[in-house]
Amino acid sequence: MSKNYVITIARGFGSGGKQTATQIGEKLGIPVYEKQILEMASAYSGLSEEMFIEVDEKLRGNYVTNALAKFTFPKEVSPTSKRFESDINLFCIQAEIIKQLAQNVSCVIIGKCADHILKDFDNVASFYIEAPRKECLESIMAKTGVNEKEAAKMIENTDKYRSEYYKFYSGGNYWTNPVNYDLTLNSARVGRGRCADVIIDYMRRRFGADFEDTFKGKI
Repeated sequence: MSKNYVITIARGFGSGGKQTATQIGEKLGIPVYEKQILEMASAYSGLSEEMFIEVDEKLRGNYVTNALAKFTFPKEVSPTSKRFESDINLFCIQAEIIKQLAQNVSCVIIGKCADHILKDFDNVASFYIEAPRKECLESIMAKTGVNEKEAAKMIENTDKYRSEYYKFYSGGNYWTNPVNYDLTLNSARVGRGRCADVIIDYMRRRFGADFEDTFKGKI
């Protein structure tokens, strides 16, 4: 029976991380999960998808000022509790979806603090994609049509809320800490079209024959 493998991708805004994840999915013939996790969490919990969108890799209220290093995850709260719709419980619901995916299917997961959630899974490898600001600016301007000043603000704001989200839910760890990941790739140096190949080659080297058997004919 083939084993399932999971690749998590954290990414700086405009670095091409989502493009890399999509390419990996296409090359290996496996699903890529990002916004789909919000849909699945909504279906699983019965809460509206809009609630999950509001906290998608973001913090609200005064959570950032909490004692992050002392934070421990509560277990998922019962739907009968007033805390069921809290940000923390919304995160826990998403975390449960991510764990279920890792236990059952080969896939790529973008963001969502997935590398931390799955850090103890032996079938998971995690990667961080980043690029110099110049390349990120050019990418955002080309995709959205905004000017350089607007693109810079988008990058600053997005990377800031992703970083705060990760730090809170990882108990004080830093999103860009290379120790969190198997590899950190500079997409400007590696080439956006080659990051996927580098990651797949790493998976082959780390997991060996089992990985190759699972994806025979695709790698």
